[in-house]
Amino acid sequence: MKFFIDTANLKEIDEARSLGILDGVTTNPSLISKESVSNQKEIHKHYISICKRLENDENISAEVISSDYDDMIQEGEKLSLLHPRIVVKVPITKNGIKAIKHFSNKKIKTNCTLVFSTGQALLAAKAGANYVSPFIGRLDDISHNGLGLIREIKNVYENYHFKTKILGASIRHPLHIIECSKIGIHAVTSPISVVYSLLNHPLTDIGLEKFIKDFHKKIK
Repeated sequence: MKFFIDTANLKEIDEARSLGILDGVTTNPSLISKESVSNQKEIHKHYISICKRLENDENISAEVISSDYDDMIQEGEKLSLLHPRIVVKVPITKNGIKAIKHFSNKKIKTNCTLVFSTGQALLAAKAGANYVSPFIGRLDDISHNGLGLIREIKNVYENYHFKTKILGASIRHPLHIIECSKIGIHAVTSPISVVYSLLNHPLTDIGLEKFIKDFHKKIK
């Protein structure tokens, strides 16, 4: 399973790279707003800076802000021309589906975002999205089964041999990552803090402390 980092922060991306687990990056308007960019030109430069930090087949999902179809097309095409690693992120709306179909016909890669149902994921795949991003944590927040949705989408995609890859999003804790890996989806995207939480186990801490203590006893 691939690990994408959900951030627009260059230091966090560098940190994930140094850890050796970075497979890609996802961003959204909220994440971009946290960085020191104040206009469209600076945002585009920021995306290019992220792309330069990526390697091999890694990519970054850059989201369109527009909701109007023609504006989505114009904005998405500009994003796609910034760098070959950019995947145009499009929300699951009527105009969004139309835009995904347009981009698919033009061989522009897309990530369909804000997906909360199997029906939405089905439409995204039919339109030709390269990725679909179901929001697990936000469903859990309203007492719906986010992981259950992941299983349903995977089952539907396998039934019809869709090539759209499932990118589990809105990851809140390590169990989300573990369960997604059991289900067998293509990737998850999360803050780097959640990735680090996979390292935590009290027995590891206890064992390491004992090993070090025993070693120092021996060499005295």
